[in-house]
Amino acid sequence: MKKENLLRSVIALSFCVFILSNELSAQVGVGTTTPDESSILDIVSTDKGLLVPRLTTAQRDAIVNPANALLIFNSDSDEFQYNSNTPATPIWIAFSLTPTSTSAPGQSVKYSNTDTSTNVNPNTGINLPVVSTLNWNDNTSLYNVNTTNHTITIGETGRYRIIVNASITRTSGSARTAPEMRISVNGTQVGSYSATAYARNNSGHNDTSLHLNEIIEVNANDVISVDIERSASNGVVTLRSAGSSNIYIEKIL
Repeated sequence: MKKENLLRSVIALSFCVFILSNELSAQVGVGTTTPDESSILDIVSTDKGLLVPRLTTAQRDAIVNPANALLIFNSDSDEFQYNSNTPATPIWIAFSLTPTSTSAPGQSVKYSNTDTSTNVNPNTGINLPVVSTLNWNDNTSLYNVNTTNHTITIGETGRYRIIVNASITRTSGSARTAPEMRISVNGTQVGSYSATAYARNNSGHNDTSLHLNEIIEVNANDVISVDIERSASNGVVTLRSAGSSNIYIEKIL
């Protein structure tokens, strides 16, 4: 009987020492006996992932006083969310970038023109010769530029803002001219038209401009260009001066 009591005491003491040692180390390792010293929890695996609690929106909202930075997976909206505010007034924020994203919203590219001789009032549309001089390119993997064809290939699926400004002048002909332009994706025109470049040919009215501000969704490797062509009378129309026309593309989502 005494031996059994002694054995129970040894087991209890060993358990207490184990618990105490874990509390003193303040670290827990799962799949590792040497958790990183900077972590409170270090999980190591080569064939499994971490499964975060999956809650509906109603279940999430039923959490009492959710801690700031509390993380869940919202199964209704299929996204990770965390409480960015206080427990009393939680504000649930979704992670904005996908796991495969190689770029961040806000990265942009801008080019301007050097060409001032190409007729941008042709019967058959051409690519606006505006992709010539680099102003900046925040991510060359995201924006692959072809200055010969005046195209920009987008490297990642997403939503993009495209702004185009074309300052033009009629250089010959007596008729009234009005070229128009439109964004093209893989050779197919999309979005709104810009058709404000009416030159009246009266009292020296030869200079005008075209402007586009469009938001479109594209897939990885889609090719962006700007089509421009005649919509009124014949006449030679060119970009007004070097640097007076430009294209700007920004990833917004």
